[in-house]
Amino acid sequence: MPSLSTLSPDALADLRSGLRGEYDALKAQGLKLDMTRGKPASDQLDLAAEMLALPGNRDTTAEDGTDARNYGNLQGLHETRALFAPVLGAGPEQVVIANNSSLALMHDVLVYALLKGVPGGEGPWSKQEPITILCPVPGYDRHFALCEGFGIRMVAIPMTGEGPDMDVVEREAADPSVKGIWCVPQYSNPSGETYSDETVRRLASLKAGAPDFRILWDNAYAVHHLTEARPNLRNILEACAQAGHPDRPIVFASTSKVTLAGAGLAMLAASPANVKWYLAQAGRRSIGPDKLNQLRHVRFLRDSAGIAAHMDRHRVLIAPKFAAVEEAFAARLDGWEVARWSRPLGGYFVTLDVADGTASQVVRLAGEAGIALTPAGATHPYGKDPHDRTLRIAPTFPKLDAVRKAAEAVALCTLLAAVEARAAG
Repeated sequence: MPSLSTLSPDALADLRSGLRGEYDALKAQGLKLDMTRGKPASDQLDLAAEMLALPGNRDTTAEDGTDARNYGNLQGLHETRALFAPVLGAGPEQVVIANNSSLALMHDVLVYALLKGVPGGEGPWSKQEPITILCPVPGYDRHFALCEGFGIRMVAIPMTGEGPDMDVVEREAADPSVKGIWCVPQYSNPSGETYSDETVRRLASLKAGAPDFRILWDNAYAVHHLTEARPNLRNILEACAQAGHPDRPIVFASTSKVTLAGAGLAMLAASPANVKWYLAQAGRRSIGPDKLNQLRHVRFLRDSAGIAAHMDRHRVLIAPKFAAVEEAFAARLDGWEVARWSRPLGGYFVTLDVADGTASQVVRLAGEAGIALTPAGATHPYGKDPHDRTLRIAPTFPKLDAVRKAAEAVALCTLLAAVEARAAG
């Protein structure tokens, strides 16, 4: 198959005409498919249906005698913290269990830092403005939205396949106004890569200009594998402690894509000083989390082996959807040199890089054909992709047949947009 660059003007015109015919036929199908958000599908949520009957009638007492129906236990039940401690890479005493949204925990950590400051700092961040947070790209749009909402300046850091470009991180972090970096270290959203040991080491030993620099370690996909392979992500808490910066990382995770997305648990792990700081602030906001839900998770998942077995059942449901995306993209786009895409070993997304300057057009074409995609630019701070190139594909929520149709349609739109851009010069 020739690449677009080798086609004569007549051949390019013929190709465009044929693709336009296919696209018109696609629009005539009246599809209505949604590939915008990385949500679990209903059959994934059904895997946790048993939880709705738990913890059971009068099963409301924790192992230390706590009545889970009552106020208190702001840090979370010990057995729940012990259950998820291995996922977070910390001891139970360094874990906080909250209600269903890890995004809410990230929000609160930022708010507390802005209003009160953090351990090792020089007072509230809001009194030190302007402040900056480094944002690996492509990245998670909700991280960017938090920063933008609070007026925090963002600096884009390119991803490399092994995590953020550490040469750029080290250069930018020397500025005292840089207060932290967002990280999705395993199966990154949306690129799918896992940070290398060297990347983690350099983050941990970073010579930051701000004494209160924080690594906001959103390990959302710690147990979300698509294959038998298991990445060896270095423990950021241990790495930072060894480097002499124990207070640098704050680790976030949740069960939103493990059990019930709207009724899961969020969790935080950090140094003893950071945990004490967080609980002191959170104690003014709440008298305690939903401990019945914590018991429900302990009764259902039981232990690390139970978590692994449950996630294997997820993998059976969603791995074929990622395979369908790969097959559709390869069948239509291989050889044309107009796109490249990730082949993730875990997580919830596929990154599709299209011809420069055409991502917005691909989204528009797909939308007119009935396929909703995340807006172009969502993978970058302020919604602005300077190359108009990167798209995030979310295959988990639709049924398998719909994923296949949507992926085939996106591939067609990608090639059509590239051909028309080239034809236009």
